[in-house]
Order: sequence, then C-alpha cells, then structure tokens
Amino acid sequence: MAAANPAKMLRGEVTCSACLDYFKDPVSLDCGHNFCQACIAQSWEGLHTNFRCPECRRTFSQRNFKPNKQLRNIVEASRTLTLESTKEPEVERVCEIHKRALEVFCQEDQTPICMVCHLSRDHKEHTVVPIEEAAEDYKEQIQSHLEILKKEREEILSFKLNGESKSQELLKQLQTEKQKIVSEVQQLHQLLKEQEQLLLAQLEELNKEIVKRRAEYVAKLSEEISSFSHLISEMEQKCQLPVSEFLQDIKGTLSRCERKKFQNPVAFSSELKGRIWESSQRNASLETRMKKFKDSLSSRQRLGKASVTLDPDTAHPDLILSADRRCVRWGTRQDLPDSHERFDYEPCVLGCEGFTSGRHYWEVEVGVKGRGVWAVGVAKESVGRKGEISFTPERGIWAVQGRGDRYRAVTSPDDLTPLSPSRAPRMIRVYLDYEEGRVAFFDAGCGDPIVTFPPAAFAGERIRPFFCLGRGCRLTLRP
Repeated sequence: MAAANPAKMLRGEVTCSACLDYFKDPVSLDCGHNFCQACIAQSWEGLHTNFRCPECRRTFSQRNFKPNKQLRNIVEASRTLTLESTKEPEVERVCEIHKRALEVFCQEDQTPICMVCHLSRDHKEHTVVPIEEAAEDYKEQIQSHLEILKKEREEILSFKLNGESKSQELLKQLQTEKQKIVSEVQQLHQLLKEQEQLLLAQLEELNKEIVKRRAEYVAKLSEEISSFSHLISEMEQKCQLPVSEFLQDIKGTLSRCERKKFQNPVAFSSELKGRIWESSQRNASLETRMKKFKDSLSSRQRLGKASVTLDPDTAHPDLILSADRRCVRWGTRQDLPDSHERFDYEPCVLGCEGFTSGRHYWEVEVGVKGRGVWAVGVAKESVGRKGEISFTPERGIWAVQGRGDRYRAVTSPDDLTPLSPSRAPRMIRVYLDYEEGRVAFFDAGCGDPIVTFPPAAFAGERIRPFFCLGRGCRLTLRP
C-alpha cells in the first residue's frame, strides 16, 4: 500500500470543511472543530439559540467561538510548503521528429514545435511565437477563468448555507406548531381526538417532505461544489506544469473552464411555507371557539385566493388603470371628479373588493424603472384620502414600501428603518387573516417571508387591498 502524500495530508488538516479551502481567520468551537470565521458566521446567521457545529452537529446554547492563532500560522506555513512539495522537477521536452528543443508555439496547430519544424513545409506559413510568450498568454487566460470559477464556488456555497438555514427554520416552525396543536387538541379530550391524529400525521408528512427536499438540495449543491473544487484543483496543478506540458491540450483545458453559470435551484417552495403558515393560524382560542375550530379542522381552513380588481373611483388622477382593472401605472394627469373617495395627494388606489372576515391572499407584480417609489398592502375603508398620508398601521395602512428595487415595512410613524439592502421581490403575495388581525407579505416567487405585522384589531371595519406608485412604476394583479 502506497504511503500517503504528506503534502496532501497537511492540506487536509488546514482546509475548512465548510468552504473546502484554506482556513481564513480560523476559529475553534467548543467541540474542537475549526472553521473559517466567515463560514461559521454565515452558517449561524439569523440564529438566536441552538447553534450547531456543521461538522459533528453538536448544539450549543450560546454563540461562542475563539480565534485559533496557532492554526492560522500553520495555514500560512503550509501554503508555501504544500505548493513546493507538489512541484515536480521540470523535464525538458524535445521534438519527437528532430530531437530538438521545443522553442516556439504554432498558433494554427496549437502545439509547441522546434525551429526545424517551424522551417518545414508543414509549419512554414504558420504564425509562431516563442514558447514562453505563448505559455504566459494562456496562463493569463487560465487565471482569469480560475477567478470566475472560485467566485462561482463561493456563490454556490452561500446558496448551500442559506438553504440549510432556511430548512432548519422551517423544521423549528413545524416543531413549535406540533406542540401547539397537541396542547390544544388535548383540551378538547375525546371530541377532537381523531382530528388531533390527522393533524399530527399531516405535520409529520410535511416534516419528511422538508427533510427530503433539504437533502436533495444540499446534495445538488455539494455535487456542484465538488465539481468546481476538482476543476479548480486541476487548473492550479496545470499551471504548475512545465510550459511544454502545460500547453498540451490547452484548448481542451480552456473548454473545461468555460462552464455555464450555476442556477440556484429553488430549495423550498412557497407551497410548503404556505402550508406551515396555514397550520400556524389554527391557534385561535379553542376554549371559546370550539365549534369553529372543529369546522376548520375538517376543512383545513382553506385559504382563498381573492380575485382583486382596482377601484377607479379611488384612483389618484395621475394613475392610469387598464381596461380589466388589474394593472395600474403612472401617466398623464386626468380630469376626474374630486370625490370624497378619491386620493388627491398621494398617488394611491384601493381594490374594489373589501373583507370583513376570512383569510385571503392575492399577488402583485412590481415593475420599476430607476428609483420609482411604490407600496403594496391593505388599508382600512376609513383610511385618509386627502392630503399627505402616513403608511403605518396607526393610520390604517399595512404595507411594504419600496424605492427602485429596495424595500422596507413601516410599522410606526417614527420608524426610520433604512431600505433593505436585499432586492425586493418582483412578485409579492399579500396575506390577510381578518379574524386574527394579521397581515403578512411573502416573496411569491420562492415563498420566502418578507414581513409579518403584529396582530391588529380591525373591529369589524372593511379592509381593502391598497396600492401606491410613482413615476416609472407599474403594479399588476395576478389572476
């Protein structure tokens, strides 16, 4: 059995198991495993407890890790040692026909040749350059591809870590929801026993489905990361070869570098999040609403997609509505009657439909040019329509506001929260649970939550869809 390569063994000891690269600012966890500081910070992003080691899965109650200066010094020393140990003595290759040194590179045939070959009939009319010059040119191309490949690998790693974090969050929500359901059903004793078993079975199915999708998602990303790591390693080793060997099959090497940009697959669909969200809404007071809860259990509290259209009697004069009243855009001011229903200062419009009960949702596509201002949400029937309006729950409006492709949710008049650095979704799903007084927003494309407002007291007042947009904006209601 061949002895293990010491350089490879050393490389394994100084490689982060998360990013598969040399440790950068290594830190040690209480379990003894080491990671790059950025890798463990990204893995624990958004967590407030139950911090888990990505390698041994041990869970810690506090966010705690210590810089490992000794390991950092070993990493720096091993970089040079590993590179030097993997270099092989350069062997001068010669022309197989003339037994002369390969001094020039034929551009047409893409191969190193000797000077006799250059003067021969086969290469006399071909363009040649010194072999060292050709090697430098192609090495620059390889280095350029290496940078792209490494960035791609980092992006995929980020996708993997974010996907795992979201799956953990979903599983935690499921566990919490399971405990609530068990507690509530036990209070109903035998009357709701059959419904308890049904709900737990459905939750277990969701649990298995999320675990399965997480495994498939992580496996796909791990496969891509492995592929990129193998290709990067191959390119790095290629660059260490003698120039004559380096230029062998150079076109094939470059071809392997030019991979299509990886498209991150959707890890968890909006349907899964919607089903979990639906389950969470069953926490109404069972003791005082037993009959309603029994009915909801049998029907699983079906969530109705509202068919929303725009109310022209409320539209600001600068807003142009489509013929089917599903699209609104900024346009030339129209001569419209100034009724008490119409917004006269803020460029807003309400939906025709209003809700005084039930649970509903609708989807809005946001189209923005430049830094156009927009808002999507719900408003009370009594919302002010004359003069300046504050888009806050205190003023009867629950909305997500955006400027260009950035957004935020204003929860109070004094809220000065800056616009989110992440891009606003192009498709927003608005959820309204009237009885619970809940308004929530989701990215309709991937199902990720945007914001959930604190419970409100609608007090029997009609709630209507709300829209606001400025110059360069278009809002479209999806059927």
